[in-house]
Amino acid sequence: MSRKRRTWTPEVKAAIVLEILREENTLAEISKKYDVSQQLLSRWKTEFIANMSTVFNKKNEDVDKLKQEHEDEKELLVKKIGELTLDVNWLKKKQIQISQMKKKER
Repeated sequence: MSRKRRTWTPEVKAAIVLEILREENTLAEISKKYDVSQQLLSRWKTEFIANMSTVFNKKNEDVDKLKQEHEDEKELLVKKIGELTLDVNWLKKKQIQISQMKKKER
């Protein structure tokens, strides 16, 4: 009988790796606790340690800056859409009024 493949969220993986790094329990105990193979836990730990420096990378600030610029642009565009919608609605009303006036003149 085969087991269904599980997926782990990055948050859960990080919590498990931090538990490994604290060394309060052995790798075997943690493996049994989460029902994950020791090899997989070792791979997660190695990957975590290899990528720790990215947390302090300045590129993250660039990404945050780009996200903020994107949000600002989005707000500006939503505002512009609102203004244009008001203009279109006003023009539609005026068109109806003008067409009604022309019908009365006939």
